[in-house]
This record gives sequence, C-alpha cells and structure tokens, in this order.
Amino acid sequence: MQATIRAIAPYLPESVLTNDTIAAAFPDWPADKIEKKLGVRERRISGAQEYTSNLAVAAAERLFKQTGVDRDSVDTLILVTQTPDYLLPTTACIVQQELRLPCKLAAFDLNLGCSGFVYALSVAKGLIEAGSSRRLLLITADTYSKLLDPKDQSVRTLFGDAAAATLIEGVESDRTLIGPFDFGTDGSCANHLIARNSAMRGLSENKPPWLRMNGGEIFAFTLRVVPPSVESVLAQAGLTLDQVDLFVFHQANGYMLEHLRQKCRIPREKFVVAMAECGNTVSTSIPLALTHALERGRL
Repeated sequence: MQATIRAIAPYLPESVLTNDTIAAAFPDWPADKIEKKLGVRERRISGAQEYTSNLAVAAAERLFKQTGVDRDSVDTLILVTQTPDYLLPTTACIVQQELRLPCKLAAFDLNLGCSGFVYALSVAKGLIEAGSSRRLLLITADTYSKLLDPKDQSVRTLFGDAAAATLIEGVESDRTLIGPFDFGTDGSCANHLIARNSAMRGLSENKPPWLRMNGGEIFAFTLRVVPPSVESVLAQAGLTLDQVDLFVFHQANGYMLEHLRQKCRIPREKFVVAMAECGNTVSTSIPLALTHALERGRL
C-alpha cells in the first residue's frame, strides 16, 4: 500500500481584515506598501468565539460533502495546530466528537507551525504504509490572530486564520506517491518566533501571550536552509529541477518567496504564490496553495 492525497478542502473565516483597515491604525504603513512588501491584500480573522476546533470541523464537513466519503470509514485523525482550544484535552478529540467520527479511530495533535503540513504528511504516510491506517483525515487549523498584539504591525499585517482538511488514503501502487522528505531542526532559533507568555511558563506571568517575531533573522534562516533542503529532496527523488512541474512552498510572505524562488533558480511559471487574500496561514498555507493551483489548472 502507498499513501496518496485524495482531496483537500479549505475553510476561511468570514471576517476580513484588509490592508486599508491596518493602514488606518499604522499611518506609516500604507495599504499599497503592505501589499508590495508582503504580497497580502487581506487576511481572514476568526470570530471572538470561533476557535481552532470550529475551523477544523468546518473544513472537514466541507471535505465530506465534497468527496461523499463515509465518515465512519476514517480510522485516523491528525490535527496540526499551535493554537489549540485548550492545553488539554487534545483538540483532535474535540474535533472527533464534533464530527461524529467513530470512537475507535486514533486522534492526536501535532504542535507545529509552518512545517506542520509536511510533517503531518510524513506521519500519515508512515501510518498508512505500516498498515496502521487506511483512510486518514489530516486537518491543519490555526487562529493565530488571537496571539497577535494589536500594536505590533509586523505580525498583524502578515498572519491570517484558516483551516484545511486533507484526505489521505492507502492505495495499491508500484511507485511512491508521497515523499521523499527532508527534515531539520535548530532550537537555538526559538526566540525568533515565540509566544513567550503562553502555556505553563505563561500562566505564572499573567501577561498576554502575544506572538513575537524577529523577521530579519527568520528571513536569513530561510534563505540559508531552504535551498539545500530543496536540493536534498530532488536528489532523494532522483529528479532534476527541470523535471518538476510545480513548486509549492510554505506561503510565508511575498518578499521571502520571491527571494527563495530566485535563489533556488525556479522559473516563475513553475512557482505558486497564493496568499494575497488570506495572508500567512501557517500550517494551512500549503494545502491552500495546492487548492489555489488546482482551481487554476496548474496542478
């Protein structure tokens, strides 16, 4: 058995935060400058009583309606999020109950951000190809807006809330359908993107859990580590860059994506940029970009 992606269904909250609204709060950061720098015109924001589980359930319901798949046939649920409803129980368990999925399925969270979709694909592939799962529901969902300091223009202009449900199944095939992968970890960079006053350490501080980002350091890190990672994946797959039809990166921001495209020597027509109407949606950015490419006949 080989793991394969059968379908993806995205979900975006109804509330829209435009560049004009942000520019009104930050006069030195006009709307056209935001779009030119970040590649974002607007982003979706979850409601005051709309949480990660709500977005996740909405995306999954859309997937079931789109595919006609019997929800009782799902045997594994992976939820990728860094904004869980609670520290415990696991948000995947809340989603299982809300979706009325069978109690016999495995359900767990992965606490990962930008890399979350790729990590979860690897886990899903392992479970299916080891025979532990046959039909897996992978949901990415985050409400980063609830971590954003209204006075911090660097993060408020960038991040949006979203969810996506991806159906992954086992099929008989003589070739690999998902993978290979290239991973890496550098915990010394933790302070460059951190919600310091959150979880156990934050409870004792009695301060808002605002997300803080050192954009310059993240940009430098990305340009240093991503191009070699692309080369590694191509080498593992036995492919050259010219043989790949489409490259779909995490949609961090337009400025970073263009620099990565140039450094990796990827032609513009083979490179997806799909964040103008949603911003950086963290682990959901890749499934959103895949959907964007599919709807436009690029995938």
